[in-house]
Amino acid sequence: MRASKRDADTAAAFEPVRSGAHHLLATAETQLIQLPKNTVQGRWIYQLGVLRDALDRLDELHDEWQATRDALPLTARPGTPDHDDALAEHHAESWSYLDDWSNHGKAIREINTAARSIRSPLAPTPSPVPARHAAVRK
Repeated sequence: MRASKRDADTAAAFEPVRSGAHHLLATAETQLIQLPKNTVQGRWIYQLGVLRDALDRLDELHDEWQATRDALPLTARPGTPDHDDALAEHHAESWSYLDDWSNHGKAIREINTAARSIRSPLAPTPSPVPARHAAVRK
């Protein structure tokens, strides 16, 4: 029972991230390529791979859940054993991939922080503002 609650809670926590997860990954992958080699943590490449694989599998499981839900009898509504058992099974299958996001998702933030801290090659180096000479009164 505890595992089922954990699975459902983990799925609910990830739901707000789901819609932007592909964009987050793509951005991190692009930023990682542009970072100077001496600023890249070796684990980031591995972590992004884990996140990509987990997200791909979560997408597949989501599609499977939708097909399963659509195939349930009309009487299977939330709160009924038919629906809730199928949903619990979906959550159980998804949990390890959601756990991957929980464990490795911080790499996206770390890469973004590193990318924001380097100087952009497009931004010119600021030049000092020339000092204005005070107007001389006659």
